[in-house]
Amino acid sequence: MNEGSGDPVVGGIPAAAAPAAVARRARHWVAFFGIAFGVVLADQATKAWIVADFPPGEAVEVLGAWLRIWYVANSGALFGLFRDQAILFAVLSVAVMALITWYHGRAVLSSGWLATIALGLLLGGAVGNFIDRIRLGYVVDFVDMGIPGGWRFYTWNVADAAITVSILLLLVMAIAPHGRGEAGAG
Repeated sequence: MNEGSGDPVVGGIPAAAAPAAVARRARHWVAFFGIAFGVVLADQATKAWIVADFPPGEAVEVLGAWLRIWYVANSGALFGLFRDQAILFAVLSVAVMALITWYHGRAVLSSGWLATIALGLLLGGAVGNFIDRIRLGYVVDFVDMGIPGGWRFYTWNVADAAITVSILLLLVMAIAPHGRGEAGAG
């Protein structure tokens, strides 16, 4: 019962509001998995194209030396760290994917759509790179950016881009947490 009102309470939500909360939660889950699926699809499609049409280790200029396609087999983690640990990263990836999904379930209504989008991107990126590690033993990276004749950014793929955008969104949420919740909207 809700204190003082006599209204029944289910899972911390007044019973009268429960159907709307269930519908909101369902929309978040559909969006979460839809975003993740879209990232995985785009990631795996671009990687298949790169593997089929570009020789490994050979840079193809798109915008001069500013942006190149450079097919690289990355056997490490982010930024190429900890090379040749595919099995370890595959196991860690499963744990991370489970943690992302669990956290989305906990935060789905209190953190709002930004969290759903960020966590969907994060899950999709994790799954995309996980598929490579299981299937190939390495991750296919291919976007190479940098200053001509100077500094180069790390080589990345669609999954990495989704993970990076996700982390930026989560940082925005941590820095400016107000206004994240559903507040009854769906």
